[in-house]
Amino acid sequence: MTGLLTERLRQASDNAVAMWSTLARARGDHVEDHPAFTVIDGRRFRIMLRTAAPGAAAVEALTELAGKRRADGRTVVVEDPFRVLDLTGLGMSAGQLPVMAREPGSAPEADGVERIGTAAGLAEAEDLIVRGFPLEEYQPHRPGSVFPAGLLDQATAFFRKGAQGACLTMAHGGVVGVYWVTTLPEHRSKGVGRALMHAVLRHFDDLPVTLTASKLGRPLYEKLGFATLGDADWWR
Repeated sequence: MTGLLTERLRQASDNAVAMWSTLARARGDHVEDHPAFTVIDGRRFRIMLRTAAPGAAAVEALTELAGKRRADGRTVVVEDPFRVLDLTGLGMSAGQLPVMAREPGSAPEADGVERIGTAAGLAEAEDLIVRGFPLEEYQPHRPGSVFPAGLLDQATAFFRKGAQGACLTMAHGGVVGVYWVTTLPEHRSKGVGRALMHAVLRHFDDLPVTLTASKLGRPLYEKLGFATLGDADWWR
């Protein structure tokens, strides 16, 4: 991996940690920073590795923490974008998702996509993401349970295309991270995701954009000029 791609992977990781930390604090969840990883204690117990060289002590502490929470009956997710952990000894297995980045550049107009600026608009976008992604642990949907209105005052930005789809972005660490690019099932294969991404890319045309892609979404992002930085391990 070239120096630029390595830096983009680090920035994508830092952006994801910042997004989850901002989201957790807005929800009233606990955030705890360790030297090599961050813990988000919400409906799930999420551990996010922040470095490709965590050191033996940090890996031991992370593994012990994940094991204790699993023993308590918690749902534990460990995100390792650098693929340096082995948590099979805890009975966990890793799925892989590609981390991708696009350098700054122009994008086409995105008809019908708006950046959300009101609590009411945020609640509508939240409903789209809960139903369309889907976020099953938040169903039935209660407004504000996933994206509290206070996020509108943070570094986050939400985009919505009518009643068809929505996404969240986070500007942090020199890049913009894109999360939960969602289209309701009845509107899929109609260009909704592409329109949302065009709006994001035009709005942040002076910054690199990063995301973690689903396998189904990857071809769209490749057509939009995203390059794969690597496959992140998501341990469950």
